[in-house]
Amino acid sequence: MAAGQEMIKPTIFGQAIIFLVFAPLFAFSGVEAKTFAPMAITIMLALGAAFILSLTFVPAMVAILIRGKVAEKEVWFIAKTKALYKPLLNMAVAKPWRFIAGGVTIFLLSGVVYTTLGQEFIPQLDEKNVALSSSRVPSTSLEQSMKMQLGVEKAVTALPEVELMFSKTGTAEVATDPMPPNISDGFVILKEKKEWPKGVESKAEVMEKIEKAANGQIGNAYELSQPIQLRFNELIAGVRGDVAIKLYGDDLDKMSALAAKIVAALQSIPGAADVKAEQTGGSPTLDVQFDRAAIAQYGLSVEDVADTVAAAMGGREAGLVFEGDRRFPIMVRVPQHTRDSLDELMALPVVLPDGKGTIPLSQVARFTFTDGLNQISRENGKRRVVIQANVRGRDVGSFVNEAMSKVEAVEIPAGSYLEWGGQFQNLKAASDRLMLVVPICFAAIFGLLFLALGGFGRAIAVFAAIPLGLAGGVFTLAATGIAFSVSAAVGFICLSGVAVLNGLVVMSNIRTHIENGVELKTAIVNGMFERVRPVIMTGLVPAIGFIPMALAHGTGAEVQKPLATVVIGGLVGATFLTLLVLPAITAVILGALQKKRTQPDTAPAAEVNHHA
Repeated sequence: MAAGQEMIKPTIFGQAIIFLVFAPLFAFSGVEAKTFAPMAITIMLALGAAFILSLTFVPAMVAILIRGKVAEKEVWFIAKTKALYKPLLNMAVAKPWRFIAGGVTIFLLSGVVYTTLGQEFIPQLDEKNVALSSSRVPSTSLEQSMKMQLGVEKAVTALPEVELMFSKTGTAEVATDPMPPNISDGFVILKEKKEWPKGVESKAEVMEKIEKAANGQIGNAYELSQPIQLRFNELIAGVRGDVAIKLYGDDLDKMSALAAKIVAALQSIPGAADVKAEQTGGSPTLDVQFDRAAIAQYGLSVEDVADTVAAAMGGREAGLVFEGDRRFPIMVRVPQHTRDSLDELMALPVVLPDGKGTIPLSQVARFTFTDGLNQISRENGKRRVVIQANVRGRDVGSFVNEAMSKVEAVEIPAGSYLEWGGQFQNLKAASDRLMLVVPICFAAIFGLLFLALGGFGRAIAVFAAIPLGLAGGVFTLAATGIAFSVSAAVGFICLSGVAVLNGLVVMSNIRTHIENGVELKTAIVNGMFERVRPVIMTGLVPAIGFIPMALAHGTGAEVQKPLATVVIGGLVGATFLTLLVLPAITAVILGALQKKRTQPDTAPAAEVNHHA
């Protein structure tokens, strides 16, 4: 019963701190919220249930199962650990600044290592299959696109690693995914890896072979991705690439020229793939130019000639047909074969005023085929051209940082501006949100530590263990070559909670010894030594539980691997730092506060002795 009463207060505050640690996950929105909010809800419900059971069910089971004389015995591992730890603990309390300097050095070194880590929004999943998007010039007909796409399919399916390929071109009857007829989406289904030829070890090699085979088909531009990834990117920023640069302005000609310069700048960056700008032009257009002088000479107006051209090409309403209550317009226009021939169009008659006869249309107008606009996109009241790129062989964060410096060198005319989008945009939004929410939650955690430990100095000592504990996660990410992502950020959040919990358990015991009248350094040594086993168990048990996640290789393992890696490495580092650096910090802070409290009492006594 005494043991249960002793642990009630630290347990309550510990649960409250863990709940606060996971609170920032609920600040996520969009994709990251759908991914990590269920995990946070599950953990908080499990911890809440475990807390209730620890205060009700566990004491009852202990009372039933553990009877008679109880003797505490250390297992071999804990006994050996304590034997090795005792001299180090004495040294940490006797010479604390050495250990504090070591902890600060490790933290600063981890900060330097963190700057070398790559950055990405969410780790890229291996979907096992490939999406190959093909685009042609805007004037390509549906029939020609299908013929060219069949050639692409034939070339790709000839590869020994490919099981089959199917495609869709243009817009289906149910327009859930509208596309022009010059664009096709192909889905390449790969064989099992064991069926690949010898010498082909990775999916990246297969994608290179697919790209090489597809490039043999003239007239196509390609974008290689994965089926879900392609749609995922399209939902995030409206483009299919990993990185999007939105160029806003008013003059489409200038914007297209500027987009071409940005494409050239991006193509010079290592890791850039499938770099392209939106096709704003290239659509064949029939250009009609009116000869105003000739029109005036024949006594006509521009409107008369324009009406003739409009009636011939688009048709004009010439009357109505009635069928009961229904009315149907009668449209008059020239036949299709006439509209397809410039010679026949120019020979169309134009009626002269006052019934003076007709003249051929070629006398008052000129017809030419030109490259016109293919599309005009608008956003926020401005015309928009999107430049997009995929990133291969490196992380998105470092690619965007390098791309920004190169794109800034491109001169942007007045009235135009750039906006970066894609996965990088989501990473930045999630990071900015965490930068706002995490400090608020940590301030609340510090308040709970102050209430639990009953002193500002004790709360600072425990709180100082958080940044030192995060260093282990940073070093583990660097050692495994994993980039920093939202998944890794969630791991750091979990890690900070465990680091605070360890410090709370240890500091509560130290406080108990101090309140019992034990000298400060002795209280720190005894308090730390008695809590070696709980600290080791708190660090090792979750770390072992995360090992299967860190070693998983199935579909979806890429998302959970950064989280597990950070937690495992961080818990190991946090355990060592809690056992070695926390007593040193406690000795310095509480020792300074103790000296400050004793100075007013000793000063008058010294003055009396002086007069005596």
